[in-house]
Amino acid sequence: MVQRALLDTRLAARRALAGLAPTASGGEGSLPLVLVALSGGADSLALAVAMASEAPAFTLRAGAIVVDHGLQQGSADVAARAAEQARSLGLEPVLVRRVRVQDDPGRGGPEAAAREARYEAFVDAAASSGAVALLTAHTRDDQAEQVLLALARGSGARSLAGIPPKRELVPGISLVRPFLGELPSITRAVTEAACAEAGLMPWRDPHNEDSAYTRVRVRRELLPEIERVLGPGVRESLARSADLAREDAEALDALAALVVGAAREVPTGQPDVDAAGVRPDEDAAVDPCGVQSAGADAAAGVRIDVSVLAAQPAAIRNRAIRMIAERWFGAHLGREHTLAVAALVTSWRGQGPVFVPGLRVMRREGGLVFVAQVGSPRR
Repeated sequence: MVQRALLDTRLAARRALAGLAPTASGGEGSLPLVLVALSGGADSLALAVAMASEAPAFTLRAGAIVVDHGLQQGSADVAARAAEQARSLGLEPVLVRRVRVQDDPGRGGPEAAAREARYEAFVDAAASSGAVALLTAHTRDDQAEQVLLALARGSGARSLAGIPPKRELVPGISLVRPFLGELPSITRAVTEAACAEAGLMPWRDPHNEDSAYTRVRVRRELLPEIERVLGPGVRESLARSADLAREDAEALDALAALVVGAAREVPTGQPDVDAAGVRPDEDAAVDPCGVQSAGADAAAGVRIDVSVLAAQPAAIRNRAIRMIAERWFGAHLGREHTLAVAALVTSWRGQGPVFVPGLRVMRREGGLVFVAQVGSPRR
């Protein structure tokens, strides 16, 4: 009998490893190590089976990291069973980490808190074991849910691109999601079938049935209703939309990065000039607030010619503004704040500086100048 689900999961793993192997390097006398994030559920168990089969062909060792969140009674037993399943598949090392989940309502609720604790454990396990990559088993169904959540938040193309198939977890360690690729399409139905074909019994997390969680409501209520109205195939269409949005977002980000290359640091803190270190335009309104920028004695502002930004389409101009804010100042600007800064380029009427989280942005001598801002601008 052809084990179609197992073959598809192995193919997905093989394609992910092909993109990873050229950059992987292990310690002296050892093969590079990759770790599967294993919960014991069908998705991660199917990934563990696939990695156990495919990693040796790429001269890689496959191990596992099992995280016990301690949120349910008997969670330690669930973690121990998952670890034993990993060992039975030949994964080595198998690391078990118990974490403490601190639910802070102001930081996204219990789902976000558990995810944060889990990824901290992933980083610690990968670093301590010398792993070059950590693999999670997000599927095309997860991608579809992510796109719906992004639509509900009114997010842009980067968020609509969904969960990235590969990114840097920390410097030197990749985070790879083999089951997010377009072909073969790996869904939860496929991972469950793969476990059945491998003779493995996955754990069913009761939290995945709890409608108190937003993602569970999307999975169990919203998506089935959309499919009832629009017909089957909606999940794959949403996941495909993420693939297309990712391609577009990556292209636009690359173009915006070229624009940001024109930005330059400028000195600040000179008493005879404004906080950006340059003299005001003749037509520029002088800042009436008298706000001191962060590090005014020694820090640098960042300047980019207004003409450079004005020549760009809005999608690239707004990305460039966000990139400057994040790259130089660690500030993350939302849509409203980005448009407020962009208005200094597109709707210039001599207005004074714009204050956005962590930044003071002004127009001076044909340039847009960004300066770090400490404290309230009303001080």
